[in-house]
Amino acid sequence: MATVEKSIDVAVPVSVAYDQWTQFEQFPQFMSGVVDVRQLDDNHVHWTAEVGGERHEWDAEIVEQKPDRVIAWRSTRGLDNSGRVEFEPIDSGTRVKVEMDYEPEGLKEKTGSLLGFDTGQVGDDLDRFKELVESREVPTGAWRGTIESGDVVEGGTTY
Repeated sequence: MATVEKSIDVAVPVSVAYDQWTQFEQFPQFMSGVVDVRQLDDNHVHWTAEVGGERHEWDAEIVEQKPDRVIAWRSTRGLDNSGRVEFEPIDSGTRVKVEMDYEPEGLKEKTGSLLGFDTGQVGDDLDRFKELVESREVPTGAWRGTIESGDVVEGGTTY
């Protein structure tokens, strides 16, 4: 299992950074290699990405979500991965911290992981997220529900 940890400071309030991150279908705007993300329901998402020139699809379950604090997931089918994104208020805005574990498939991905290309890609994706969220006055939407142990315990308003 390969692990990536990366963080970035964005000059927006926590609620704005968090709300934008809940818009999973917008991820292709800032995540390189992500072709499509479809929100299936409040806690399930289907991903399509191109990694190392190969197309991968997987389903993920959001296992923890607390507004303005954390979103955590794990794959349920397809590419094996899990992780969490934490949102921390800081003087200049918000620190967004990404931790991700995944199983590299094939020689290209294993070599890229060993050379740290995956960490570089996540860093570049976070740079693009920073540009996106700081350039907008408001997020493209939000979902402010709470998920615990994979179950929606408090529905949120989507807007």
